[in-house]
Amino acid sequence: MPRVQPSSAEASRRMARVRQKGTNAEMALRRELYRLGLRYRVDYEILKKPRRVADVAFPGFRIAVFVDGCFWHGCPKHASWPKQNAEFWRQKIEANRQRDMDTNERLDRMGWTVMRFWQHESPTEAAESVARVVRMAKSERSPSIDA
Repeated sequence: MPRVQPSSAEASRRMARVRQKGTNAEMALRRELYRLGLRYRVDYEILKKPRRVADVAFPGFRIAVFVDGCFWHGCPKHASWPKQNAEFWRQKIEANRQRDMDTNERLDRMGWTVMRFWQHESPTEAAESVARVVRMAKSERSPSIDA
């Protein structure tokens, strides 16, 4: 299938300006994680080839956190399918979904816990979920006092 191009040079420029790092949803989650006393790595490269970067990572516990944009990753609740240049957008969003699944599978095989949240989800609730997983990982790592 031939690759479809953006509908115009202006559309291409607009797409290039869209933030990929430090989105509002990511920043809100990071603030909540920090408030809960968690320290983490930001934009952490978890795979070299193919290159994949977690929005937030706890490398020592092998926990990778991703905040997916509703439009760019095809949120089942909020995704919209543009009518202009529809084939281009369908290919773009489906490729993002495939890459997300591939990332999840690769990390799972490497022993990582992958957590994904949609941009519309509560950052407080997402941070609390992450904190539970981190606490569980810490308790599994700590030697038992009874042993």
